[in-house]
Amino acid sequence: MRALPGGLEAMAGPGLRRRARIRVSGDRVFAGVLRVVAASFVGLVLALVVTLVVAAVPAIRTFGWRFIVGTNWDPVAESFGALPFIYGTLLSSLVAMVLAVPLGIGAAIFLAELAPFWIRPPIGFLIELLAAVPSVVYGLWGIFVLAPLMRVWVQPALGASLGFLPLFQGAPYGVGMLTAGIILAIMTVPFITTVGREVLLAVPNHQREAALALGATRWETTRMAVLNYARSGLIGAVLLGLGRALGETMAVTMVIGNRPEISASLFAPGYTMASVLANEFTEATSDVYLAALVEIGLLLLIVTVVVNALARLLVWSVGGTVAKVRE
Repeated sequence: MRALPGGLEAMAGPGLRRRARIRVSGDRVFAGVLRVVAASFVGLVLALVVTLVVAAVPAIRTFGWRFIVGTNWDPVAESFGALPFIYGTLLSSLVAMVLAVPLGIGAAIFLAELAPFWIRPPIGFLIELLAAVPSVVYGLWGIFVLAPLMRVWVQPALGASLGFLPLFQGAPYGVGMLTAGIILAIMTVPFITTVGREVLLAVPNHQREAALALGATRWETTRMAVLNYARSGLIGAVLLGLGRALGETMAVTMVIGNRPEISASLFAPGYTMASVLANEFTEATSDVYLAALVEIGLLLLIVTVVVNALARLLVWSVGGTVAKVRE
């Protein structure tokens, strides 16, 4: 490379330094903008919590801790207790997890370990497509298809065979906790399957190769080398599905029966925290009534945030472990 004449070299020096200063200042501005954007999300969550707390102050002052353990919900007498809604939310989500976890984890294992390569993309696409269906569509399907099926066939059969258990006693309404749990299971399977498949695919191949080299069968390799390695990530996938089930509103509202009672039977109608907000928020006429609904929303937000944060930590722990192994 030929050297530049003295005059051009003298001119090029300050120009290069100026460009370097511009690049450094541009990087600093870009980093500052990203920090502001990241902090805005934290500020948004904090602002949401503060707003809910301030709006719920009348109910907090009136009922205190009795609001969480109270069972009476009477807007006319302004007597409010959130326990039936907490119970309905937890029970319907538990039923959904009992049904969805085996299906979701099984589908994830099949797609990641056992399915032929040519069939994995279409099946994965179909499963992910379930997550794109609006919840109101699931609710309509539940009302017109699932609820009659449950009332005529499923609930009578369960009552006849397992009626000695409190869970399967009572009249077959069609709508109720069991129906809501099935709807939630269908809606959470795509989340569990998708995240679970990605976690399983992140397991290093030398884990599988080492097990196969020691004479393990395909199922033994999957069970000991893959599932054991990805355990925390799969738990995170389940918790993400649980967070989805806890916050579901429209589909559950349309099939759960919307009765603020606590019953041991899965056939009985119930209520969830999200459902009562959807049904009664526009009907709140007094300050205490409105504050009680806002406090229910605050409780739902806290539960959902805690569950999702725990799930993210578990998924990140798997990602960090895989990165260390690869290094």
